[in-house]
Amino acid sequence: MPLLQVRDFPADIYEEIKFEAKRQHRTIAQQTVVLIKDGLEKEISGRERRLMALERSRNRVIPEEAKNFDFVKSIREDRNR
Repeated sequence: MPLLQVRDFPADIYEEIKFEAKRQHRTIAQQTVVLIKDGLEKEISGRERRLMALERSRNRVIPEEAKNFDFVKSIREDRNR
């Protein structure tokens, strides 16, 4: 995993991260990653977020059993119960 080092980090921000990490039962490193990730996601516009979601859905792998599932048969069986 890559290592990130920040020089001259403001002490007041560090203390806020430290406090929030303790409150969330996380390490300072974990809390920092969460905060950075949240910040980056906010920077992405709604349109870009939708495009990324579409791309993820296009790339997902659908199991063969799901591709061959007969929905009509399943509904009929359910109705006949």
